Amino acid sequence: MKIANLLRSAALVTAVALIPATTATMAQVDGRAGPELAKIYTIMQRVQANYVEPVEDEVLVRGAIDGMLAALDPHSAYLDGSDLQRLTTMIDGNYSGLGLSVILEDGAVKVISPFRGSPADEMGIKAGDYITHLDGDLIYGGDLDDAVARMRGKAGTSIRLTIFRPGRDGPFEVDVTRGVIELEPVTHTLQAGNIGVISVNEFSADVGVDVYRAWESLKEEATGRMNGLVLDLRSNPGGSLDEAVALSDLFLDSGRIVSQRGRARGETLLYDAETVFRGDMAEGTPVIVLIDAGSASASEIVAGALQDHRRALVMGQRSFGKGSVQSLLPLGPDAALKLTTARYFTPSGKSVQEGGITPDIRVPQLSDPDFALRERYQTRESDLRGHLVNELGIDDAEMEDDNIEDPRFQLTAEQLEEQGVDDFQLHYALETLRRTTASSVAIRR
Repeated sequence: MKIANLLRSAALVTAVALIPATTATMAQVDGRAGPELAKIYTIMQRVQANYVEPVEDEVLVRGAIDGMLAALDPHSAYLDGSDLQRLTTMIDGNYSGLGLSVILEDGAVKVISPFRGSPADEMGIKAGDYITHLDGDLIYGGDLDDAVARMRGKAGTSIRLTIFRPGRDGPFEVDVTRGVIELEPVTHTLQAGNIGVISVNEFSADVGVDVYRAWESLKEEATGRMNGLVLDLRSNPGGSLDEAVALSDLFLDSGRIVSQRGRARGETLLYDAETVFRGDMAEGTPVIVLIDAGSASASEIVAGALQDHRRALVMGQRSFGKGSVQSLLPLGPDAALKLTTARYFTPSGKSVQEGGITPDIRVPQLSDPDFALRERYQTRESDLRGHLVNELGIDDAEMEDDNIEDPRFQLTAEQLEEQGVDDFQLHYALETLRRTTASSVAIRR
């Protein structure tokens, strides 16, 4: 889904409304830029006159635009044609393909995360994997859009992926059958002890309403009062800022949810509780939020808001660390500029840029036999070339994971499998809720 240029952001907080860009505004160029623009024109002339093969103006102009935006940060991009169509796909949430979130890293296609329940997920493709070949053809050094286009296709057809997984002795191949990816942004299950689990896979339209409906369904299924809730935001790369605010508002009845601060007039905004939903829908119920390195952007807004207000206990791994907001500026009917226009801050005034959200309790995914290797090579915002620097300043220690062995987390993946535990982080969260009372955890004090 969030593949192509859009996915170079790895995780996206996007304003729902498009920001108009008038022709007059676009035409206004600082006079001091004149000599610099002359350089570009001179280079175009030299290339067209001397390059070994003829080059179209469109190719050079597009390359100049892409290079200009790439010089800003990893999340700003020019979108047209198929790229803009993929943005619509992201919002709609339906397409035929493998169900992967990928980026281009130093010429290699790297998996940020497979979408839960997707064909790629079912075939065991993991975050941090590198895809080197498609049907035997080398794609290293190629274009991300081309690779994405090849991985997409008619449901029921298959494609062979050659995977390099850091820590493995060599690459391996896996055949994945494409499917119709109708991502359910929100799913829910009722666990033993009247504890609910609500998984939010992306922040597309109406996620806040969907989570509310999931909570109501859980209460109807329960045999008595709800004793706890796990809000699972793992591997959720983000989406709509408005939906992140709406989801947070479901659990808060006062205070700031997030603030957005930009340079342009109108880009500094404050979002408070009680503006989308009234009251705390799960008042009195302990809440645990699960995050990992794939939890980014909108996911970090929710985790940060509930953590700062002490409404939820945050568990898992340090999140991705994307604290910027991208807005779409239309450039005619078939093109748009996805531009970083603001940074966002948690209620306590913390920027998650680079450092991410640090969980209250760090819980490794011990049920994954490759967890230690994957953690070593995990990509976060601070690893992306040209990422924005946290302007509030951040200590290196805040971006380092605690490597001290915890006596609670010594079981191996094989031992957990024997116990029937296939998701240790979720298992630990559920057990934590079962052995606590409503007054001792995840409740505002």
